[in-house]
This record gives sequence, structure tokens and C-alpha cells, in this order.
Amino acid sequence: MGTSPSTTLVIPGKPRPYIMAHRGNSIECPENTLAAFRRALADGADILETDLHLTADGEFVCIHDATVDRTTSGSGPVGALTLAQIKRLSASYGRAGFEIERVPALREVAALLPPDVALALELKTDRFLEPDVCRQLVATLDECGIRAQTVVLSFSLSRLQAVQAAAPDIPTGLITLNNPTPAPPVALLGPLWPLLLLNPFYVRQAHRQGKVVCPLDVQSERRARLYQRLGCDAMMSNDPGALARALGRTPPPT
Repeated sequence: MGTSPSTTLVIPGKPRPYIMAHRGNSIECPENTLAAFRRALADGADILETDLHLTADGEFVCIHDATVDRTTSGSGPVGALTLAQIKRLSASYGRAGFEIERVPALREVAALLPPDVALALELKTDRFLEPDVCRQLVATLDECGIRAQTVVLSFSLSRLQAVQAAAPDIPTGLITLNNPTPAPPVALLGPLWPLLLLNPFYVRQAHRQGKVVCPLDVQSERRARLYQRLGCDAMMSNDPGALARALGRTPPPT
């Protein structure tokens, strides 16, 4: 992966559009678990997307919500629980056969990441406005050896700017629900997919600015041909295997 807007999602040896696994394969497995990420890799995902929170003892964990209530057997805010407390909870999301799954730490997901697969981290808390937290995130990525494979995402431009202040080389991506023009000063744009219908020149305009586009659409397999015609650089899905099939790709050998 490169560091300029035009090369944010250049993954050597992988054809565009890249397949982004939204919370792993969250159709076949509980979302944001190691099982979901392993399945997504087996499906041929080029990018693993996950969500990032900070525990009470300062550990980065991959969970979407601000509380553990919806996806685990416990309750309470993620930020009020230690990593050890969170690790006691099942992250099966009530699905049989996945009871042993736990909320993974960022380091655990990093350990799964092949060298030719990128990691997209959505910053889910304003803790990422704190310079010390951003520096800690960068240090963790360095320790895990995945800094060059990482892009940070958010609905908040301020969070992205805080990370960029700590590490200007890490690409940033802004997710938007209502802006039909590719104006934000980031390398990657994630517009809610109907915005591409509202402005069919969105991708072309983004490319002229050296930006790449991945529509916010967790069922991209339903609209894969549209996104290909528009020239989208990546597509996301809760079911990366279905998206791979829609793109006519075969899964990697196991």
C-alpha cells in the first residue's frame, strides 16, 4: 500500500476492485471475530475491515458498538471494561457453534493478516482525538509490522486528522452519508451508495483528485456491475465470498 491518495489501495498482485470484508464474513460467522476474519481471508478478501475501541486498560479491541451488550454475553461500555474482563465474554452473538469466540484485540487480528491483505480500521470513539491514543495506535501498528498495510476510516474527519498528525503516512478514509461530492481532504472516500446515483460522476471526480472510492454498501454483490461501470476501486460486503463470485473470482487455494 502506498502513502499518496492515488496509491492508497494499491495492493500488489491484486486486481481492482478490491474486496473489503465488512467486519470479516459476518454472514457465516459472528461479526468482528477471528472466525469471521479467517473466513473472509478464505473467501478471497483483499481488505479486512474492522472497528476499533479502547478498553479501560488501554488496549485496542475490534468491536463495533460502544458497549458489549449486542454482540457478547456481557454488558457494559467497552471503555469501562479491561481487556481481561472483555475476554471472559463470548462473542458468539448468540450463534451456536461459536461460543468460544472472543472480542479480538487488534494485535490478534494483525497476527492473521497476510502480507498481501490490507487492514481498514474504523475509529469508533473520540478517544482517537487524543494525541497520546493516536501515537499508541501507530506504535501498535509498528510493533505488529502492519503499518504499511493499514488505512484508518471514520465518519469523523477530526479523528482522521488526529491520526494523520501522529503518522502522516497512514492513509485516511472518510465515510459519508450525505455528501454527493468527493471534496473531503482524504485519500479514500466511502460515500453511501445512493450518492453515486445522485452524482454519477463522483468516482471520476475523485480519481481526478487522486482519491479512491469504496461505496458504503455492505451488499455490494447486488450492485457489483454498477460499481464496476463507475470505476470504483473497492467494494465492501458482509459476505465477501458472494462478492467474489459476483466479480467472477475463484477463492484462493487453502
